[in-house]
Amino acid sequence: MAHASDGQVLEFKLPDLGEGLTEAEIVRWLVEVGDVVAVDQPVVEVETAKAMVEVPCPYGGVVTARFGEEGTELPVGAPLVTVAVGEVDGAEDAAADGPARGTGAAEAPAAKTPAAEKKAEGSGNVLVGYGTSEAPARRRRVRPDRPAATGVSGRANGRVRAAGPVDGPVRAAEPADGPVPVISPLVRRLARQHDLDLRELAGSGPDGLILRADVEYALRAAAAQGGRTADQEAGAVLVPDAASASSGAFSASSAAPHPDGTRVPLKGVRGAVADKLSRSRREIPDATCWVDADATELMRARTAMNASGGPRISLVALLARICTAALARFPELNSTVDTEAREIVRLDRVHLGFAAQTDRGLVVPVVRDAHARDAEGLTAEFARLTEAARAGRLTPGDLTGGTFTLNNYGVFGVDGSTPIINHPEAAMLGVGRIVPKPWVHEGELAVRQVVQLSLTFDHRVCDGGTAGGFLRYVADCVEQPAVLLRTL
Repeated sequence: MAHASDGQVLEFKLPDLGEGLTEAEIVRWLVEVGDVVAVDQPVVEVETAKAMVEVPCPYGGVVTARFGEEGTELPVGAPLVTVAVGEVDGAEDAAADGPARGTGAAEAPAAKTPAAEKKAEGSGNVLVGYGTSEAPARRRRVRPDRPAATGVSGRANGRVRAAGPVDGPVRAAEPADGPVPVISPLVRRLARQHDLDLRELAGSGPDGLILRADVEYALRAAAAQGGRTADQEAGAVLVPDAASASSGAFSASSAAPHPDGTRVPLKGVRGAVADKLSRSRREIPDATCWVDADATELMRARTAMNASGGPRISLVALLARICTAALARFPELNSTVDTEAREIVRLDRVHLGFAAQTDRGLVVPVVRDAHARDAEGLTAEFARLTEAARAGRLTPGDLTGGTFTLNNYGVFGVDGSTPIINHPEAAMLGVGRIVPKPWVHEGELAVRQVVQLSLTFDHRVCDGGTAGGFLRYVADCVEQPAVLLRTL
């Protein structure tokens, strides 16, 4: 172990790990208090709603404190570790000077030295939203006054039981001036959607930080005013205290089980999927069209390709190649809507997402520049991303930035679906199972391999004629793969 002399103590906070991610759970610490770390050395492994990620520290020096035990969920912007940056000498003092391992309440003070005024050398933009071109300025967290609730008589199961009736959410005595003590964008959005003024809430997190549990409790308390239970009429109301709310204990999972079922918290992958699909339904006026297609010739073409030697071509790769060719003809569907600017943004490159079911839930890995790949290249990339998804090794970069999604729900043995668009994309092609069915072929009834194709699209970016033209072209390529030769 070693300590830093004539240096400064820098605080490294949980960075933004990808689009829409507001928190992460600590899975495994990779360093101990007192360890010497290099710039960009991973210090902790966390699990987000999308992937397992090793988080590299942008500072080199001695670890003086860790914040949070394994299994703790931290919001983006919360402290992870503090690092003494400077000349490394010995070992024992660093561990003695820093807070005890596993504590998250204390912060190591920054050394007041001339070196603290200098910009630290950068480590590069390692993760989304955090570059290290210079040492970040330490921000003072807002500490609003937190008056004690009147009539508090005791605690039960990590909550404070008020002796008198409490009307509405727990509020501070006066709205605090300056910025509202909120880190998570999810908390702000939740409050904004329900017209809740965050300045009127007293946060139960560290230093008065307003947590999701505080907002959820305030909304429940407001909704309960119209019809209180007998227990509330008697004057007993449960409110979260700092210990339970900061640990996330006051949530749906901690509520009493319903007599007829069990409550399952919407968190992790399931929570991320719920948030994204709900947003898609709220913001996108979607419509769906579908068509049955004879896939017999496509299946024969694939068999011929695989019989000629070389890497085997997957069916999803052929469908992806058809998608990219169709998007070249109908670029309106490879776009997104900028609602603030009221503009449709047509995208030049196709980053093709595909739905993959894993043990952790549904994920949508993204094949970058799918329009520039041939069938072999698409097959290899689909295989790589699918294996990474099953092993839980997908990075945030593998899961973000898609422009169009291919959803092969036929693997579940179903024929059709009306898929929900993967926000902020403009369309999704769904492919059902390919099964033998009676089909009129060349004027005669025959048994053919038939598939149902469905297209869900954002009606803001195009009309039905464009969507129908796209789907018809896809169906033509499925029925007559030679159509693709015109664009190869």
